[in-house]
Amino acid sequence: MKSLIIKTLVTAVAVWIAANVVPGIHVSGGVLSLLVIAIIFGLVNAFVRPIVKLFSFGLVLLTLGLFLLVINALMFWLTAGLLDSFAVDGFVPAFLGSLLVSVVSFVLSAIFDGKSD
Repeated sequence: MKSLIIKTLVTAVAVWIAANVVPGIHVSGGVLSLLVIAIIFGLVNAFVRPIVKLFSFGLVLLTLGLFLLVINALMFWLTAGLLDSFAVDGFVPAFLGSLLVSVVSFVLSAIFDGKSD
C-alpha cells in the first residue's frame, strides 16, 4: 500500500513538472487534480497499455522497441482525453511529456524506494 501511494505521488510530481516544462501540456486545479491525473494515468497504463502493446507487437518488434515510446505518448494523450483538468495539445507535447514523466518518475522512484526500506 505504501509503495502504491509513493508511486502515485511520484507520478503526480512528474506530471506537474511536465506541465511546467513542456509547452502544450496544461493542468488546471491544484494538488487534488494532479493526484487524480496520476491515478487515471496509472489505471490507463495498467489496463489499456497491455492491450495496445499486444496488438502492436509486430511494430514493436520491427522497430526494435522504439514503438513503445509512441505507445507511452498515446497513453499520456489518452489520459488527457479522459480528464477535464488535464490537456495535451497534440502528439508532440504528449511524446515529450511522456518522456519527461518517465525520466522524472524513474529518478524519484529510485530516490524514494531506496529510503522506504
